[in-house]
Amino acid sequence: MFITAVNRSCGIPCMDPRWQAHLQSCNASIQDGCVAHFGNGAAELKGMGSTTIMADLSHFGAIRFSGEDAQSFLQGQLTCDVAELDGSTAVYGSYCNPKGRMLASFLIWKDHGGFIMQLPRELQAGIQKRLSIYVLRSRVRLADGGDALIRIGLSGEQAQALVLEAVNEVPPMKEGVPSKLGAVQGDSAVVLRLAADRFELVTSVEHAPGLWDRLRLVAMPVGASCWSWLDIRAGIPVITSATQEQFIPQMVNLEAIGGVSFRKGCYPGQEIVARTQYLGKIKRRMYLANIRPHSASSPVAAGDELFAAEMGEQPAGMIVNAAPSPGGGVDALAVIQIAGLEEGREGKIRWKSPDGLPLAFMPLPYPVEDGA
Repeated sequence: MFITAVNRSCGIPCMDPRWQAHLQSCNASIQDGCVAHFGNGAAELKGMGSTTIMADLSHFGAIRFSGEDAQSFLQGQLTCDVAELDGSTAVYGSYCNPKGRMLASFLIWKDHGGFIMQLPRELQAGIQKRLSIYVLRSRVRLADGGDALIRIGLSGEQAQALVLEAVNEVPPMKEGVPSKLGAVQGDSAVVLRLAADRFELVTSVEHAPGLWDRLRLVAMPVGASCWSWLDIRAGIPVITSATQEQFIPQMVNLEAIGGVSFRKGCYPGQEIVARTQYLGKIKRRMYLANIRPHSASSPVAAGDELFAAEMGEQPAGMIVNAAPSPGGGVDALAVIQIAGLEEGREGKIRWKSPDGLPLAFMPLPYPVEDGA
């Protein structure tokens, strides 16, 4: 049985009609502006991990920041160090409220036109409006870049060779704990290196169809949930409307993937984020787990509460992201009270109720402190 997981990042239909028409000519099933599958979602999921895959990333929106004050403006608003972006790097980050709670997580990079912030499309309009309020007299412009920029994800054993063939250059792989991601500015596309065998290609509506057609001669097109599964297995949190203002950055391990700079100046929530880091008061961390719902279960979704027997009806955590797993069930990123896992993990944390389905934990691909 093909088990679905709710991906609320596909909630707002908005896709360039020319690009949508091309995807549909390639057998894409598009639901609410998001590619659900290319004819057989179960087969696509089964091929993950053994086949080089490609995915349309239109379920993510993009905000373009331009103008001579764009860098200084973003530096004063975001948790990451925007000053280090020079066109050859990209970085994860977050935008917080004054209490240090995340309003959005994102991937940000610099191109010839300014800075691009990629975040779930359902959050884009609200975040863009909120940031616009703080522009004041700064010489910076914010614009919707989601339709003008087509994003294509590529992952698998042949991904690097395909990028090299398509763009003639491959970003370097950054060594050590993830902090910066490699990027190159090609003639027809920007290439972001997300991992050793995982890339994102950013191109124009005019170039996208030809690029897509060349890539799919080798790579298998898959729906958005398959790409979400790759993010989950990489331990990359994606804040959605269901989890806005629920977590401070360290709860979702954002500092472990380079999304928080403790050397830069102030930004909204900076005092709380810094205090949490230096005083070691983090009580919750994000973990990777698998849940095996039965046929009558509702889909596993971001925002679902988690419970531990010793805490009774008091929630012990929350699902951050969830997606169907090629190995069965649903893989999820879950923020859980560290104390609830101190004496062994298996069977202790339950989905939706104290007697709900258990979470089976797996190791994250990067180290974190506090019992991770």
